[in-house]
Amino acid sequence: MPGFEIFGDEERKEVNDVLSTGVLFRYGFDNARNDHWKAKSFEKEFSQYMNVEHCLLLSSGTSALTTALTAMGIGANDEVIVPPFTFVATVEAVIAVGAIPIFADVDDTLCLSPKSVLSKISDRTKAVIVVHMCGSMAHIDELQQICKSKNIFLVEDSCQATGSDFNGKKIGTFGDVGCFSFDSVKTITCGEGGAIITNNYDIYSKSDAYSDHGHDHIGNDRGKEGHPIIGMNYRISELNAAVGLAQLRKIDKIIEIQRKNQIALEEILLKYDFIKLRNVPDKKGDSATFISFFAETEEQARNLTSILQKNGFDGVFYWYDNNWHYIRKWEHITNLITANRLGLHNYKELPDYNNLDLHQSDAIISRLISIQIKISWSESEVQRRRELLDKSLMELI
Repeated sequence: MPGFEIFGDEERKEVNDVLSTGVLFRYGFDNARNDHWKAKSFEKEFSQYMNVEHCLLLSSGTSALTTALTAMGIGANDEVIVPPFTFVATVEAVIAVGAIPIFADVDDTLCLSPKSVLSKISDRTKAVIVVHMCGSMAHIDELQQICKSKNIFLVEDSCQATGSDFNGKKIGTFGDVGCFSFDSVKTITCGEGGAIITNNYDIYSKSDAYSDHGHDHIGNDRGKEGHPIIGMNYRISELNAAVGLAQLRKIDKIIEIQRKNQIALEEILLKYDFIKLRNVPDKKGDSATFISFFAETEEQARNLTSILQKNGFDGVFYWYDNNWHYIRKWEHITNLITANRLGLHNYKELPDYNNLDLHQSDAIISRLISIQIKISWSESEVQRRRELLDKSLMELI
């Protein structure tokens, strides 16, 4: 996830366009901004890149998820199926709109298991949030079919998989809504930022209003705009959008380099029978932000992680012990520890989050190791990492 690696003249030019006008706000000030509309330009170019009708640029991936759920009418007493392996923001967004997170297992794609999702659907289920983890995709065609057959929303949390695709169709375009993050460690970055994409105008227009205090954005006088719904403030600034716009124009090159570097490490892993690569439903569509693989046992995975780190191999993730990406460490979520009382605290039918049966996910994530792929690696650095990986795997035998 190399957004922070590639700031250059392109980003400086876009930012300086904004600073030269003094208009940092994404709306209004038409005469002063010298026709610089960085957020609008990003939205137009990202829509074209994703081949969708609508894009809304927001302040974060979390605000994108929260806004999307709100625009779809999801709220109190509704259930939303989520994975236990994701960045915690996926679950926070469900809680933020007053809905109930229902955890389903992941499979060897590291994403939601279609079979587990089917088993969790109830008459209160309003949506499934599939998270495309670590740069690659879920069995999105199967999940799409399940949601259509059950008449429930499919939300794609594509925050870690910008630019990936499945059978030639961009990830984030299979669901009713695709949500993206452009924070500092994503494939492309705004510093802080996120986006919603959709082909549904009703979802888009409600998202557009909700993210800006309910403004309907009709006309060219902000003070006279209507307010059809109550909203929040999830706007992005023109400065953030300017950085992201420059990065968006580099995305194909970024992914090309990531894929090349991923293959170089993959060649080493494939030498060892006790290592199994994650299941990638469409290998050609992997955005290659990570290379993820399984050891045979939890103990072996822990040992290999320690060996790699001892040998100076940075960017190694053992997710089973991670504070932010796996449910084992989410005591604040499982115990619903909040600064204020939420509607969730009054529900009588809440799941017992401390006693969930997620043994399938535990069996998968406890054996999982991921290595971050960077685009700044020189050829000699890639070779050094190949040798370190090989040496570490040999030490494990």
